Amino acid sequence: MKKSLVVKLLPLTVFFFAFFGCTTLEEEVIDESLTGAGQAEVVSGSIGPVYGFLRGAIWLHTTQFGLQEIASDEAILPYRGGRDWFDGGKFIAVHQHLTTPGNALVGDTWTNMTLGLSRALTAEERMRLEVKEGNAAAQDALYEMIAMKAYINMMILDNWGLVFKKNAANEKSEILRGQEAISYLEKELLSVRDVIKSDKGAGRLNQFSVKALLARLYLNAAVYRDPYGTPTFKKEDMDNVIKYTNEIVAGPYALSPEYFDIFGDNNSTNRELIFAMDQRGVLQTEHQRWQYWSISGDLVPRPEFPNTRGTDAAAMTTDFYQTWVDAYGSVDPAVADARFSMKQTIVPANLQNLTGITPANDQDHYYCVDAKSFQIDRGIIRGVLWGPRKDATGKIILCPDGKVRIYPVINARTSGANRTYVNHNLQVDFTEQGSLHNTGYRFSKYQFSSTGPDCCSYSSVDIVLIRLGEIYLMRAEAKLRNGDNAGALADVNALRTSRTARPSQRPAALTSISTDILFREAGFELYWEGLRRNYQIRFGKYEGTWTGKTSTNPQKRLFPIPQRAIDGSSNEKGYLVQNPGY
Repeated sequence: MKKSLVVKLLPLTVFFFAFFGCTTLEEEVIDESLTGAGQAEVVSGSIGPVYGFLRGAIWLHTTQFGLQEIASDEAILPYRGGRDWFDGGKFIAVHQHLTTPGNALVGDTWTNMTLGLSRALTAEERMRLEVKEGNAAAQDALYEMIAMKAYINMMILDNWGLVFKKNAANEKSEILRGQEAISYLEKELLSVRDVIKSDKGAGRLNQFSVKALLARLYLNAAVYRDPYGTPTFKKEDMDNVIKYTNEIVAGPYALSPEYFDIFGDNNSTNRELIFAMDQRGVLQTEHQRWQYWSISGDLVPRPEFPNTRGTDAAAMTTDFYQTWVDAYGSVDPAVADARFSMKQTIVPANLQNLTGITPANDQDHYYCVDAKSFQIDRGIIRGVLWGPRKDATGKIILCPDGKVRIYPVINARTSGANRTYVNHNLQVDFTEQGSLHNTGYRFSKYQFSSTGPDCCSYSSVDIVLIRLGEIYLMRAEAKLRNGDNAGALADVNALRTSRTARPSQRPAALTSISTDILFREAGFELYWEGLRRNYQIRFGKYEGTWTGKTSTNPQKRLFPIPQRAIDGSSNEKGYLVQNPGY
Protein backbone atom coordinates (compact mmCIF):
# COMPACT_ATOMS: atom_id res chain seq x y z
CA MET A 1 0.00 0.00 0.00
CA LYS A 2 1.27 3.45 -0.88
CA LYS A 3 1.37 5.71 2.13
CA SER A 4 1.25 9.42 2.80
CA LEU A 5 4.07 11.46 4.20
CA VAL A 6 3.75 13.51 7.34
CA VAL A 7 6.81 15.26 8.75
CA LYS A 8 7.32 17.34 11.87
CA LEU A 9 9.81 20.14 11.21
CA LEU A 10 11.94 21.98 13.69
CA PRO A 11 11.72 25.75 14.02
CA LEU A 12 13.50 27.68 11.28
CA THR A 13 16.34 29.01 13.43
CA VAL A 14 17.12 25.51 14.65
CA PHE A 15 17.19 24.31 11.04
CA PHE A 16 19.87 26.75 10.00
CA PHE A 17 22.17 25.67 12.80
CA ALA A 18 21.35 22.03 12.08
CA PHE A 19 22.27 22.11 8.42
CA PHE A 20 25.09 24.58 8.41
CA GLY A 21 26.68 23.47 11.64
CA CYS A 22 27.32 20.15 13.30
CA THR A 23 23.96 19.37 14.84
CA THR A 24 21.84 16.66 13.24
CA LEU A 25 18.50 17.82 11.85
CA GLU A 26 15.87 15.72 13.57
CA GLU A 27 12.70 14.88 11.66
CA GLU A 28 9.91 12.67 12.83
CA VAL A 29 8.94 10.63 9.79
CA ILE A 30 5.50 9.21 10.38
CA ASP A 31 5.11 7.50 7.03
CA GLU A 32 6.72 7.25 3.64
CA SER A 33 5.64 7.37 0.01
CA LEU A 34 7.47 4.31 -1.30
CA THR A 35 6.49 0.70 -0.79
CA GLY A 36 8.40 -2.28 0.47
CA ALA A 37 8.83 -4.88 3.17
CA GLY A 38 11.78 -5.93 5.33
CA GLN A 39 15.04 -4.53 4.01
CA ALA A 40 13.23 -2.85 1.13
CA GLU A 41 10.98 -1.03 3.58
CA VAL A 42 14.00 0.40 5.38
CA VAL A 43 15.18 1.73 2.04
CA SER A 44 11.82 3.16 1.01
CA GLY A 45 11.32 4.71 4.43
CA SER A 46 14.63 6.55 4.03
CA ILE A 47 14.52 7.74 0.43
CA GLY A 48 10.73 8.15 0.12
CA PRO A 49 10.67 11.39 2.14
CA VAL A 50 13.47 12.78 -0.05
CA TYR A 51 11.58 12.20 -3.29
CA GLY A 52 8.34 13.31 -1.63
CA PHE A 53 9.90 16.56 -0.49
CA LEU A 54 11.09 17.27 -4.01
CA ARG A 55 7.48 17.10 -5.13
CA GLY A 56 5.77 18.52 -2.07
CA ALA A 57 8.06 21.42 -1.15
CA ILE A 58 10.96 22.19 -3.50
CA TRP A 59 9.16 22.26 -6.86
CA LEU A 60 6.03 24.21 -5.92
CA HIS A 61 4.53 27.27 -7.59
CA THR A 62 5.43 29.25 -4.47
CA THR A 63 9.04 27.99 -4.38
CA GLN A 64 11.41 26.84 -7.15
CA PHE A 65 8.94 26.70 -10.03
CA GLY A 66 7.48 30.14 -9.36
CA LEU A 67 10.91 31.63 -8.74
CA GLN A 68 12.22 30.45 -12.11
CA GLU A 69 9.15 31.36 -14.15
CA ILE A 70 8.33 34.75 -12.65
CA ALA A 71 11.94 35.94 -12.74
CA SER A 72 12.05 35.31 -16.49
CA ASP A 73 10.44 36.96 -19.51
CA GLU A 74 8.02 34.04 -19.79
CA ALA A 75 5.54 34.64 -16.97
CA ILE A 76 4.16 37.53 -14.94
CA LEU A 77 1.95 37.59 -11.86
CA PRO A 78 0.32 40.96 -11.13
CA TYR A 79 -1.85 41.55 -8.09
CA ARG A 80 -5.12 40.45 -9.66
CA GLY A 81 -7.93 42.92 -9.13
CA GLY A 82 -5.73 44.97 -6.81
CA ARG A 83 -5.57 42.35 -4.07
CA ASP A 84 -5.32 38.72 -5.26
CA TRP A 85 -1.82 37.25 -5.35
CA PHE A 86 -0.12 40.38 -4.04
CA ASP A 87 1.45 38.35 -1.20
CA GLY A 88 3.58 41.19 0.07
CA GLY A 89 4.75 42.06 -3.45
CA LYS A 90 7.07 39.05 -3.68
CA PHE A 91 6.04 38.04 -7.21
CA ILE A 92 6.20 41.57 -8.58
CA ALA A 93 9.67 42.16 -7.08
CA VAL A 94 11.02 38.90 -8.51
CA HIS A 95 9.66 39.72 -11.96
CA GLN A 96 11.15 43.22 -11.87
CA HIS A 97 14.50 41.94 -10.56
CA LEU A 98 14.04 44.08 -7.47
CA THR A 99 14.27 41.29 -4.92
CA THR A 100 15.64 41.90 -1.45
CA PRO A 101 17.04 39.47 1.14
CA GLY A 102 13.61 39.47 2.76
CA ASN A 103 11.67 38.32 -0.32
CA ALA A 104 9.45 35.38 0.72
CA LEU A 105 9.52 33.62 -2.67
CA VAL A 106 13.31 33.54 -2.58
CA GLY A 107 13.41 32.70 1.13
CA ASP A 108 10.95 29.82 0.96
CA THR A 109 12.81 28.31 -1.99
CA TRP A 110 16.10 28.52 -0.08
CA THR A 111 14.60 26.97 3.05
CA ASN A 112 13.04 24.03 1.21
CA MET A 113 16.12 23.36 -0.90
CA THR A 114 18.50 23.34 2.05
CA LEU A 115 16.08 21.19 4.02
CA GLY A 116 15.80 18.83 1.04
CA LEU A 117 19.60 18.68 0.94
CA SER A 118 19.62 17.76 4.61
CA ARG A 119 17.08 15.00 4.00
CA ALA A 120 19.16 13.58 1.17
CA LEU A 121 22.27 13.58 3.37
CA THR A 122 20.40 11.85 6.20
CA ALA A 123 19.13 9.20 3.78
CA GLU A 124 22.62 8.79 2.30
CA GLU A 125 24.09 8.13 5.76
CA ARG A 126 21.35 5.64 6.54
CA MET A 127 21.94 3.80 3.28
CA ARG A 128 25.69 3.62 3.92
CA LEU A 129 24.97 1.98 7.24
CA GLU A 130 22.50 -0.43 5.68
CA VAL A 131 25.03 -1.42 2.99
CA LYS A 132 27.66 -2.00 5.67
CA GLU A 133 25.21 -4.24 7.52
CA GLY A 134 24.53 -6.31 4.42
CA ASN A 135 21.29 -4.79 3.07
CA ALA A 136 21.74 -5.35 -0.66
CA ALA A 137 18.62 -3.30 -1.46
CA ALA A 138 20.32 -0.19 -0.03
CA GLN A 139 23.24 -0.06 -2.46
CA ASP A 140 21.53 1.58 -5.39
CA ALA A 141 19.45 3.78 -3.08
CA LEU A 142 22.76 5.08 -1.74
CA TYR A 143 23.80 6.08 -5.26
CA GLU A 144 20.42 7.78 -5.76
CA MET A 145 20.86 9.91 -2.67
CA ILE A 146 24.36 10.98 -3.72
CA ALA A 147 22.90 12.02 -7.07
CA MET A 148 19.97 13.73 -5.34
CA LYS A 149 22.35 15.79 -3.20
CA ALA A 150 24.12 16.88 -6.38
CA TYR A 151 20.82 17.70 -8.10
CA ILE A 152 19.57 19.90 -5.25
CA ASN A 153 22.98 21.49 -4.84
CA MET A 154 23.04 22.30 -8.56
CA MET A 155 19.75 24.16 -8.20
CA ILE A 156 21.20 26.07 -5.23
CA LEU A 157 24.27 26.90 -7.34
CA ASP A 158 22.06 28.11 -10.15
CA ASN A 159 20.00 30.32 -7.83
CA TRP A 160 22.60 31.65 -5.38
CA GLY A 161 26.03 30.84 -6.82
CA LEU A 162 27.12 28.39 -4.10
CA VAL A 163 26.90 24.78 -3.00
CA PHE A 164 27.09 23.08 0.38
CA LYS A 165 29.70 20.33 0.72
CA LYS A 166 28.80 18.08 3.60
CA ASN A 167 29.38 14.33 3.73
CA ALA A 168 28.17 13.59 7.25
CA ALA A 169 25.59 15.10 9.59
CA ASN A 170 28.21 15.71 12.28
CA GLU A 171 30.32 17.79 9.90
CA LYS A 172 30.08 21.48 9.27
CA SER A 173 29.06 22.35 5.72
CA GLU A 174 31.75 23.83 3.52
CA ILE A 175 30.54 26.53 1.15
CA LEU A 176 31.97 26.33 -2.36
CA ARG A 177 31.63 28.74 -5.26
CA GLY A 178 32.82 28.97 -8.86
CA GLN A 179 35.09 26.22 -10.17
CA GLU A 180 35.31 24.59 -6.73
CA ALA A 181 31.54 24.15 -6.73
CA ILE A 182 31.57 22.75 -10.27
CA SER A 183 34.37 20.30 -9.47
CA TYR A 184 32.59 19.07 -6.35
CA LEU A 185 29.32 18.43 -8.19
CA GLU A 186 31.18 16.79 -11.05
CA LYS A 187 33.00 14.47 -8.63
CA GLU A 188 29.75 13.52 -6.86
CA LEU A 189 27.93 12.72 -10.10
CA LEU A 190 30.89 10.86 -11.61
CA SER A 191 31.15 8.73 -8.48
CA VAL A 192 27.76 7.17 -9.26
CA ARG A 193 27.60 7.50 -13.05
CA ASP A 194 28.77 3.99 -13.85
CA VAL A 195 27.33 2.14 -10.85
CA ILE A 196 23.81 3.48 -10.45
CA LYS A 197 21.22 1.29 -12.18
CA SER A 198 19.85 2.26 -15.57
CA ASP A 199 16.63 0.24 -15.49
CA LYS A 200 14.57 2.35 -13.06
CA GLY A 201 11.65 4.44 -14.31
CA ALA A 202 11.57 8.21 -14.54
CA GLY A 203 10.35 8.57 -10.96
CA ARG A 204 13.76 7.54 -9.61
CA LEU A 205 17.22 8.86 -10.39
CA ASN A 206 19.06 6.44 -12.65
CA GLN A 207 22.16 6.29 -14.84
CA PHE A 208 20.59 8.32 -17.63
CA SER A 209 19.31 11.10 -15.39
CA VAL A 210 22.77 11.31 -13.79
CA LYS A 211 24.27 11.73 -17.27
CA ALA A 212 21.66 14.42 -17.99
CA LEU A 213 22.68 16.26 -14.81
CA LEU A 214 26.32 16.05 -15.88
CA ALA A 215 25.40 17.49 -19.27
CA ARG A 216 23.53 20.35 -17.56
CA LEU A 217 26.52 21.00 -15.32
CA TYR A 218 29.01 21.20 -18.21
CA LEU A 219 26.62 23.31 -20.30
CA ASN A 220 26.25 25.85 -17.50
CA ALA A 221 29.83 25.68 -16.23
CA ALA A 222 30.82 28.93 -17.95
CA VAL A 223 28.04 30.77 -16.11
CA TYR A 224 28.79 29.10 -12.78
CA ARG A 225 32.50 30.01 -13.01
CA ASP A 226 31.74 33.69 -13.59
CA PRO A 227 28.09 34.41 -12.80
CA TYR A 228 28.30 38.14 -13.57
CA GLY A 229 30.55 38.17 -16.63
CA THR A 230 30.22 37.11 -20.26
CA PRO A 231 30.31 33.30 -20.37
CA THR A 232 33.28 31.64 -22.03
CA PHE A 233 32.19 28.20 -23.17
CA LYS A 234 35.15 25.81 -23.12
CA LYS A 235 35.42 23.20 -25.85
CA GLU A 236 36.06 20.45 -23.34
CA ASP A 237 32.84 21.32 -21.51
CA MET A 238 30.85 21.25 -24.73
CA ASP A 239 32.50 17.97 -25.72
CA ASN A 240 31.31 16.48 -22.43
CA VAL A 241 27.78 17.75 -23.08
CA ILE A 242 27.83 16.04 -26.48
CA LYS A 243 29.27 12.84 -25.00
CA TYR A 244 26.53 12.45 -22.38
CA THR A 245 23.65 13.59 -24.55
CA ASN A 246 24.79 11.13 -27.25
CA GLU A 247 24.59 8.32 -24.71
CA ILE A 248 21.11 9.39 -23.60
CA VAL A 249 19.79 9.72 -27.15
CA ALA A 250 21.08 6.21 -27.84
CA GLY A 251 19.28 4.96 -24.72
CA PRO A 252 15.74 3.67 -24.18
CA TYR A 253 13.96 7.01 -24.69
CA ALA A 254 11.93 8.37 -27.62
CA LEU A 255 10.46 11.73 -28.58
CA SER A 256 6.70 11.83 -28.12
CA PRO A 257 4.70 12.24 -31.38
CA GLU A 258 2.02 14.15 -29.45
CA TYR A 259 3.73 16.94 -27.58
CA PHE A 260 1.05 17.26 -24.91
CA ASP A 261 1.13 13.55 -24.08
CA ILE A 262 4.38 14.36 -22.27
CA PHE A 263 2.28 16.29 -19.75
CA GLY A 264 -0.88 14.17 -19.77
CA ASP A 265 -2.72 12.09 -17.21
CA ASN A 266 -0.94 8.89 -18.26
CA ASN A 267 2.51 10.35 -18.81
CA SER A 268 4.25 7.98 -16.38
CA THR A 269 4.71 5.60 -19.32
CA ASN A 270 5.71 8.25 -21.84
CA ARG A 271 9.12 7.34 -23.25
CA GLU A 272 10.30 10.94 -23.40
CA LEU A 273 10.50 11.27 -19.59
CA ILE A 274 13.97 10.80 -18.08
CA PHE A 275 13.39 12.18 -14.59
CA ALA A 276 10.03 13.21 -13.18
CA MET A 277 8.18 13.55 -9.93
CA ASP A 278 6.13 10.35 -9.84
CA GLN A 279 2.60 11.18 -8.76
CA ARG A 280 0.80 7.87 -9.16
CA GLY A 281 -1.04 6.75 -6.07
CA VAL A 282 -3.18 9.78 -5.31
CA LEU A 283 -1.20 11.06 -2.34
CA GLN A 284 -1.88 14.21 -0.39
CA THR A 285 1.60 15.38 -1.28
CA GLU A 286 0.95 15.06 -5.00
CA HIS A 287 -0.19 18.18 -6.80
CA GLN A 288 -1.19 19.82 -10.05
CA ARG A 289 -0.10 23.31 -9.06
CA TRP A 290 1.90 23.82 -12.26
CA GLN A 291 -1.43 23.51 -14.08
CA TYR A 292 -4.01 25.25 -11.93
CA TRP A 293 -1.74 28.22 -11.08
CA SER A 294 -2.33 29.91 -14.43
CA ILE A 295 -5.88 28.80 -15.21
CA SER A 296 -8.93 31.05 -14.81
CA GLY A 297 -10.51 30.77 -11.37
CA ASP A 298 -13.93 30.75 -13.06
CA LEU A 299 -13.21 27.62 -15.10
CA VAL A 300 -14.19 24.15 -13.83
CA PRO A 301 -11.78 21.89 -15.76
CA ARG A 302 -13.05 18.57 -14.38
CA PRO A 303 -16.90 18.43 -14.32
CA GLU A 304 -16.94 15.25 -12.23
CA PHE A 305 -15.14 17.27 -9.53
CA PRO A 306 -17.00 20.61 -9.25
CA ASN A 307 -14.42 22.05 -6.86
CA THR A 308 -11.62 21.91 -9.40
CA ARG A 309 -10.66 25.35 -10.62
CA GLY A 310 -7.76 27.59 -11.49
CA THR A 311 -6.53 30.59 -9.54
CA ASP A 312 -6.04 33.41 -12.09
CA ALA A 313 -2.40 33.76 -11.14
CA ALA A 314 0.54 33.71 -13.57
CA ALA A 315 0.08 34.66 -17.22
CA MET A 316 2.30 34.73 -20.28
CA THR A 317 4.12 38.00 -20.85
CA THR A 318 3.42 39.90 -24.04
CA ASP A 319 7.15 39.68 -24.74
CA PHE A 320 7.24 35.90 -24.72
CA TYR A 321 4.15 35.69 -26.92
CA GLN A 322 5.86 38.04 -29.37
CA THR A 323 8.63 35.46 -29.89
CA TRP A 324 6.00 33.15 -31.37
CA VAL A 325 4.63 35.92 -33.57
CA ASP A 326 8.12 36.85 -34.76
CA ALA A 327 8.82 33.24 -35.67
CA TYR A 328 5.63 32.59 -37.65
CA GLY A 329 4.63 36.04 -38.91
CA SER A 330 1.15 36.15 -40.40
CA VAL A 331 0.48 32.50 -39.60
CA ASP A 332 -1.18 31.85 -36.25
CA PRO A 333 1.32 29.91 -34.10
CA ALA A 334 -1.55 27.59 -33.11
CA VAL A 335 -1.69 26.54 -36.77
CA ALA A 336 2.06 26.51 -37.38
CA ASP A 337 3.33 24.70 -34.29
CA ALA A 338 1.77 21.76 -32.45
CA ARG A 339 3.60 22.78 -29.29
CA PHE A 340 1.69 26.04 -29.01
CA SER A 341 -1.71 24.53 -28.24
CA MET A 342 -4.03 21.57 -28.68
CA LYS A 343 -7.74 22.21 -29.15
CA GLN A 344 -9.79 19.89 -26.94
CA THR A 345 -12.91 21.93 -26.13
CA ILE A 346 -14.68 21.61 -29.49
CA VAL A 347 -17.52 24.15 -29.65
CA PRO A 348 -20.16 23.39 -32.34
CA ALA A 349 -19.99 25.78 -35.28
CA ASN A 350 -23.49 27.13 -34.68
CA LEU A 351 -22.50 28.32 -31.18
CA GLN A 352 -19.15 29.90 -31.90
CA ASN A 353 -20.51 33.33 -32.84
CA LEU A 354 -21.28 35.15 -29.58
CA THR A 355 -22.65 38.32 -31.19
CA GLY A 356 -25.59 39.44 -29.07
CA ILE A 357 -24.98 36.64 -26.57
CA THR A 358 -24.37 37.69 -22.96
CA PRO A 359 -24.53 36.01 -19.55
CA ALA A 360 -28.02 37.53 -19.23
CA ASN A 361 -29.51 35.72 -22.25
CA ASP A 362 -27.33 32.65 -22.89
CA GLN A 363 -29.37 30.05 -20.97
CA ASP A 364 -29.87 28.07 -24.19
CA HIS A 365 -26.43 28.72 -25.66
CA TYR A 366 -24.72 25.45 -24.72
CA TYR A 367 -23.81 22.00 -25.94
CA CYS A 368 -23.75 18.69 -24.08
CA VAL A 369 -20.81 16.39 -23.38
CA ASP A 370 -20.08 13.43 -21.15
CA ALA A 371 -18.38 14.65 -17.96
CA LYS A 372 -15.37 12.37 -18.24
CA SER A 373 -14.91 13.24 -21.92
CA PHE A 374 -14.69 16.98 -21.37
CA GLN A 375 -11.18 18.40 -21.60
CA ILE A 376 -10.00 21.98 -21.53
CA ASP A 377 -7.65 23.19 -24.23
CA ARG A 378 -3.96 22.62 -23.69
CA GLY A 379 -0.92 24.80 -24.26
CA ILE A 380 -1.28 28.56 -24.51
CA ILE A 381 -4.87 29.63 -23.87
CA ARG A 382 -6.37 32.70 -25.55
CA GLY A 383 -9.80 34.24 -25.93
CA VAL A 384 -13.21 33.15 -24.61
CA LEU A 385 -13.28 30.02 -22.48
CA TRP A 386 -15.99 27.35 -22.57
CA GLY A 387 -16.71 25.00 -19.70
CA PRO A 388 -19.22 23.61 -17.21
CA ARG A 389 -21.48 25.98 -15.29
CA LYS A 390 -22.78 25.63 -11.74
CA ASP A 391 -26.28 26.43 -10.49
CA ALA A 392 -27.06 28.51 -7.41
CA THR A 393 -26.41 25.51 -5.17
CA GLY A 394 -22.96 24.83 -6.61
CA LYS A 395 -24.01 21.77 -8.63
CA ILE A 396 -22.91 21.29 -12.25
CA ILE A 397 -25.82 22.04 -14.63
CA LEU A 398 -26.72 18.94 -16.63
CA CYS A 399 -28.51 18.21 -19.88
CA PRO A 400 -31.69 16.08 -19.80
CA ASP A 401 -29.63 12.98 -20.67
CA GLY A 402 -27.26 13.52 -17.74
CA LYS A 403 -24.42 14.96 -19.78
CA VAL A 404 -22.77 18.24 -18.78
CA ARG A 405 -23.83 21.56 -20.28
CA ILE A 406 -20.87 23.47 -21.70
CA TYR A 407 -21.35 27.25 -21.77
CA PRO A 408 -19.12 30.27 -22.31
CA VAL A 409 -17.46 30.71 -18.91
CA ILE A 410 -18.77 33.71 -16.97
CA ASN A 411 -16.36 36.07 -15.27
CA ALA A 412 -17.79 35.95 -11.75
CA ARG A 413 -15.97 39.12 -10.76
CA THR A 414 -18.25 41.26 -12.93
CA SER A 415 -21.89 41.89 -12.20
CA GLY A 416 -25.10 43.41 -13.51
CA ALA A 417 -25.05 44.99 -16.94
CA ASN A 418 -21.25 44.74 -16.97
CA ARG A 419 -21.20 40.98 -16.53
CA THR A 420 -18.91 39.39 -19.12
CA TYR A 421 -17.32 36.14 -20.16
CA VAL A 422 -13.79 35.07 -19.36
CA ASN A 423 -11.89 36.33 -22.38
CA HIS A 424 -8.12 36.12 -22.01
CA ASN A 425 -6.50 38.97 -23.89
CA LEU A 426 -2.82 39.45 -24.64
CA GLN A 427 -2.26 42.55 -22.54
CA VAL A 428 -1.03 41.96 -19.00
CA ASP A 429 1.07 44.19 -16.77
CA PHE A 430 1.17 45.80 -13.35
CA THR A 431 -1.28 48.60 -14.16
CA GLU A 432 -4.82 48.48 -12.79
CA GLN A 433 -6.24 47.55 -16.20
CA GLY A 434 -3.46 45.09 -16.99
CA SER A 435 -3.87 43.18 -13.74
CA LEU A 436 -7.56 42.35 -13.99
CA HIS A 437 -8.50 38.69 -13.57
CA ASN A 438 -9.08 38.20 -17.30
CA THR A 439 -5.80 39.67 -18.53
CA GLY A 440 -3.01 37.70 -20.11
CA TYR A 441 -2.82 34.51 -22.13
CA ARG A 442 -2.57 31.46 -19.87
CA PHE A 443 -0.47 28.30 -19.61
CA SER A 444 -2.37 25.01 -19.77
CA LYS A 445 0.49 22.65 -20.50
CA TYR A 446 -0.28 19.94 -17.97
CA GLN A 447 -3.54 18.05 -18.11
CA PHE A 448 -5.93 18.45 -15.21
CA SER A 449 -5.82 15.06 -13.60
CA SER A 450 -8.92 12.91 -13.59
CA THR A 451 -8.09 12.08 -9.97
CA GLY A 452 -8.15 15.66 -8.73
CA PRO A 453 -11.16 16.55 -6.51
CA ASP A 454 -9.93 20.09 -5.97
CA CYS A 455 -7.80 22.70 -7.67
CA CYS A 456 -4.40 21.65 -6.56
CA SER A 457 -4.04 18.25 -4.88
CA TYR A 458 -4.40 14.58 -5.79
CA SER A 459 -2.98 14.58 -9.30
CA SER A 460 -1.76 11.49 -11.11
CA VAL A 461 0.13 13.52 -13.73
CA ASP A 462 3.89 13.15 -13.28
CA ILE A 463 5.73 16.47 -13.20
CA VAL A 464 8.55 16.51 -15.73
CA LEU A 465 12.04 17.54 -14.59
CA ILE A 466 14.26 16.15 -17.37
CA ARG A 467 13.10 14.84 -20.73
CA LEU A 468 14.53 13.87 -24.09
CA GLY A 469 13.46 17.09 -25.80
CA GLU A 470 15.78 19.04 -23.51
CA ILE A 471 18.58 16.58 -24.26
CA TYR A 472 18.32 17.33 -27.99
CA LEU A 473 18.43 21.05 -27.26
CA MET A 474 21.46 20.69 -24.99
CA ARG A 475 23.30 18.70 -27.63
CA ALA A 476 22.38 21.24 -30.31
CA GLU A 477 23.67 24.09 -28.15
CA ALA A 478 26.97 22.34 -27.41
CA LYS A 479 27.48 21.60 -31.10
CA LEU A 480 26.67 25.21 -32.01
CA ARG A 481 29.10 26.61 -29.44
CA ASN A 482 31.73 24.23 -30.82
CA GLY A 483 31.15 25.58 -34.33
CA ASP A 484 29.17 22.62 -35.67
CA ASN A 485 26.22 24.56 -37.09
CA ALA A 486 25.07 21.69 -39.30
CA GLY A 487 24.95 19.29 -36.37
CA ALA A 488 23.06 21.80 -34.24
CA LEU A 489 20.52 22.42 -36.99
CA ALA A 490 20.00 18.68 -37.46
CA ASP A 491 19.25 18.22 -33.75
CA VAL A 492 16.81 21.11 -33.63
CA ASN A 493 15.00 19.89 -36.72
CA ALA A 494 14.87 16.32 -35.43
CA LEU A 495 13.09 17.68 -32.37
CA ARG A 496 10.74 20.05 -34.26
CA THR A 497 9.63 17.48 -36.80
CA SER A 498 9.13 14.69 -34.24
CA ARG A 499 5.71 16.06 -33.15
CA THR A 500 3.79 14.16 -35.82
CA ALA A 501 0.50 13.32 -34.08
CA ARG A 502 -1.20 16.34 -35.67
CA PRO A 503 0.51 16.49 -39.09
CA SER A 504 -1.03 19.79 -40.18
CA GLN A 505 0.48 21.48 -37.11
CA ARG A 506 3.87 19.82 -37.18
CA PRO A 507 6.51 22.56 -37.11
CA ALA A 508 8.43 22.81 -40.35
CA ALA A 509 12.17 22.19 -40.42
CA LEU A 510 14.39 25.26 -40.05
CA THR A 511 16.81 26.23 -42.79
CA SER A 512 19.37 27.96 -40.59
CA ILE A 513 20.52 28.13 -36.98
CA SER A 514 22.09 30.72 -34.68
CA THR A 515 22.25 31.26 -30.93
CA ASP A 516 19.20 33.53 -31.15
CA ILE A 517 17.21 30.96 -33.10
CA LEU A 518 18.26 28.20 -30.74
CA PHE A 519 17.23 30.30 -27.74
CA ARG A 520 13.87 30.91 -29.37
CA GLU A 521 13.45 27.18 -30.05
CA ALA A 522 14.22 26.34 -26.43
CA GLY A 523 11.45 28.72 -25.42
CA PHE A 524 8.96 27.01 -27.70
CA GLU A 525 9.91 23.52 -26.59
CA LEU A 526 10.45 24.02 -22.85
CA TYR A 527 8.01 26.76 -21.82
CA TRP A 528 6.34 26.34 -18.42
CA GLU A 529 8.91 23.77 -17.29
CA GLY A 530 10.92 25.98 -14.92
CA LEU A 531 13.94 26.36 -17.22
CA ARG A 532 13.49 29.78 -18.83
CA ARG A 533 15.58 31.80 -16.37
CA ASN A 534 18.50 29.41 -16.74
CA TYR A 535 18.37 29.69 -20.54
CA GLN A 536 18.09 33.48 -20.44
CA ILE A 537 21.21 33.82 -18.31
CA ARG A 538 23.25 31.41 -20.42
CA PHE A 539 22.22 33.09 -23.69
CA GLY A 540 22.83 36.63 -22.43
CA LYS A 541 19.14 37.63 -22.38
CA TYR A 542 18.56 38.11 -18.66
CA GLU A 543 19.50 41.80 -18.64
CA GLY A 544 16.83 42.62 -21.19
CA THR A 545 13.63 44.49 -20.43
CA TRP A 546 10.11 43.07 -20.47
CA THR A 547 6.66 43.65 -18.92
CA GLY A 548 7.36 45.84 -15.91
CA LYS A 549 11.03 44.90 -15.75
CA THR A 550 13.62 47.57 -16.57
CA SER A 551 16.60 46.47 -14.46
CA THR A 552 19.71 45.63 -16.49
CA ASN A 553 21.94 44.83 -13.51
CA PRO A 554 23.92 41.58 -14.12
CA GLN A 555 24.19 41.08 -10.36
CA LYS A 556 20.52 40.10 -10.42
CA ARG A 557 21.43 36.88 -12.21
CA LEU A 558 21.78 35.45 -8.71
CA PHE A 559 19.14 35.84 -6.04
CA PRO A 560 19.89 37.33 -2.63
CA ILE A 561 20.71 34.90 0.15
CA PRO A 562 17.82 35.24 2.60
CA GLN A 563 18.70 37.46 5.50
CA ARG A 564 17.19 34.94 7.90
CA ALA A 565 19.69 32.35 6.66
CA ILE A 566 22.61 34.71 7.21
CA ASP A 567 21.29 35.58 10.65
CA GLY A 568 20.71 31.90 11.46
CA SER A 569 24.36 31.11 10.77
CA SER A 570 25.71 34.16 12.61
CA ASN A 571 27.45 32.04 15.23
CA GLU A 572 30.36 32.02 12.78
CA LYS A 573 30.99 35.46 11.35
CA GLY A 574 31.52 35.53 7.61
CA TYR A 575 30.37 31.95 7.11
CA LEU A 576 27.49 32.87 4.84
CA VAL A 577 28.20 36.02 2.82
CA GLN A 578 25.53 37.95 0.92
CA ASN A 579 25.76 38.00 -2.87
CA PRO A 580 26.90 41.30 -4.46
CA GLY A 581 24.18 43.82 -5.26
CA TYR A 582 22.00 43.11 -2.22
